[in-house]
Amino acid sequence: MAPAEENVVTVAVWNVEHNGHDKDGADHRRHRAYDVLAEYQPDLVFRQELTHAHLDGSRALYEEANRLGLWPFMAPGTPESPNPTGVLLSTELFQVDAYYTHSTGGWHPICNPLVRLKNPDGRPSGTALSLASVHLCCYDPATRAREAKRLVTLGAPGRTALLGGDMNSYPHRTHEESVPLPNWSDPALRDAAHFEHRTVERDGKRVSDTVPDQILAGGRKVFVEAGYYAATTLGHSHALEPTANLWRKDQGRRSRIDRLYFSPSLAPALLSLEVVADDDVAEVSDHALLIARFDRAAMQRTLTPVSETPEESRA
Repeated sequence: MAPAEENVVTVAVWNVEHNGHDKDGADHRRHRAYDVLAEYQPDLVFRQELTHAHLDGSRALYEEANRLGLWPFMAPGTPESPNPTGVLLSTELFQVDAYYTHSTGGWHPICNPLVRLKNPDGRPSGTALSLASVHLCCYDPATRAREAKRLVTLGAPGRTALLGGDMNSYPHRTHEESVPLPNWSDPALRDAAHFEHRTVERDGKRVSDTVPDQILAGGRKVFVEAGYYAATTLGHSHALEPTANLWRKDQGRRSRIDRLYFSPSLAPALLSLEVVADDDVAEVSDHALLIARFDRAAMQRTLTPVSETPEESRA
């Protein structure tokens, strides 16, 4: 039997292209994005490309938060990219302990609130949960690898993390994916810069960059990748559907670059992962919307060890 709605934690991951701002100054896509997100009633949102959201006293950031009934956090923009990451969360569900940002070399800083999940009586979990909204570098594989290594620290022993975002790279378990990696010899893939940005050299050949996913969810498996887990363990094959690019036609087939990761201890709590790429989403952004649902009680058990240790060191 599925948990009742109040016992489900709904998590959204979405890169809203330039925060819904068009080049002519129109921002109707931004307001449409609020409507789309509100339909899912998320308890937690990992946002990318909060472009211009810091202007006028962060008015657009609070506008989105108020529309969703959530509390916002936003990492700073940088001279290299004015498209910051953000996390919006329910203060009814989460107690905020601290808020960090992590610089990874001039691209998008990681937005990282540290929270505790409240039980139905309002008591916070004994173990903190590190939340992170991520937008890995779009142009440099080496920077992406460095950013992924930084994220690994959030999943160090004694820490529990949940993170999501635009990884600008590909899953490393290619034989189990529903969508093949890009065919870089495809004549339809006309964007030469895209090839340089998304490939690495391996054995003398240029191949798709899967390094960040290998760092995060390969090897010793610091994290579990939600799409892969939902497909292979829960039997939800649709969780491996592509997330980008919904608009452009010169970068080849769509691919699964937007992903959600969590510490292995949280895996039993995952109920589902949905990739939403319908007309409403495509009207707003070139990225699909990810909706993950977790069993709140199972999360609570994971985050409430017998010792009830209240402290967790900073990443």
